[in-house]
Amino acid sequence: MASIRLENVTKKFGKTTALDKLNLEVKDGEFFSILGPPGAGKTTTLRTIIGLETPDEGNVYISDERVNDLHPSKRDLAMIFQNLALYPDKTIFENIASPIMRLKLDKKEIESKVLDVAKRLKIDWMLKKTPGQLSGGERQRVAIGRAIVRQPRAYLMDEPLSNLDALLRLEMRLSLKELQMNLKETFVYATHDQVEALSMADRIAILDEGVLQQLGSPGEVYRYPENTSVARVLGNPSMNFVTCKIKVNKEIHLEHEAFSLSAKKKVLSVLEDAVNTDKEIILGIRPEDITISFEKSDERFIPAEIYVTEPLGNKTIVDVKLGNDIIKVIDKPSFKGTPGQEIWIDIREPKLHLFESRTGKCVFHATDDAQLRRSLPKSYR
Repeated sequence: MASIRLENVTKKFGKTTALDKLNLEVKDGEFFSILGPPGAGKTTTLRTIIGLETPDEGNVYISDERVNDLHPSKRDLAMIFQNLALYPDKTIFENIASPIMRLKLDKKEIESKVLDVAKRLKIDWMLKKTPGQLSGGERQRVAIGRAIVRQPRAYLMDEPLSNLDALLRLEMRLSLKELQMNLKETFVYATHDQVEALSMADRIAILDEGVLQQLGSPGEVYRYPENTSVARVLGNPSMNFVTCKIKVNKEIHLEHEAFSLSAKKKVLSVLEDAVNTDKEIILGIRPEDITISFEKSDERFIPAEIYVTEPLGNKTIVDVKLGNDIIKVIDKPSFKGTPGQEIWIDIREPKLHLFESRTGKCVFHATDDAQLRRSLPKSYR
């Protein structure tokens, strides 16, 4: 096993900065995910770790050994690429065995190692076939087997499931997580798919344009996003954002055309900095933290209108018109509302977030102990 550490790593391609002073530490035996949209720097990070790219600045460490000048073959890492890169003219046995063929092992030892890996991945029955005779999921297992057979210090995976259909991705997510738990090895997994990152990783690093946005456990980064970039990446659908005007009287008020929020004492000190620099602030609320009602059962309910509905079998996503904003709400699969229908919505105040309008930085996460009080503008009462 191995730990991996990047210190102030910068990598440029011409005028494009792929990585900008990136600092990461992957713990020994950890399933670590790098999450971000296309162009975020995920692949460049993996290629820099394995040695296919040399950083312009900063250092790469493997188990506390600086490896900037160490050839990829000497780093003892295995990488699984998006395109798998299997040999189409070789059998599955030969594909899996290829990394250890040059180690001058005797034939029986090679056969034993390949068979052990193939049984572990449940592909021992296909060793005489070629990649062209296999399904996408089976080829994925072969690529994983080829990486495992030589027992490297760590495994790097670059979007390995992106070419599979939804059911195969689900199956392979379970297989990869089980495999990592059994091997107890270090996995670094790059993906643009939040479900893969949230379901498999011990910790997630979120990149955007080569800059680390946040690092933490799946629960931490989802519940407490540090900026709007993180909040957009996580969640399906992602967090709703509405802009509120800041008004100061005896209290600080956040005014939207459909509702108003006022801050309690525990929130005031946080908002005062924003008040000094901005006249607006962004309110964030996740779709699952909003409830739809067809009746105004409470004075605090906010009037809204159904814009469109998206039935998805196990749930219904309701696009709601809130003033001039369109927000998304997750409701039951049996939801019966129709476009244009008047509704009332209730928001869970302990789950609200406030972001600076200029920088997107989060300045406040609501909790049960620190909330915003809600009321309706006079025109809506």
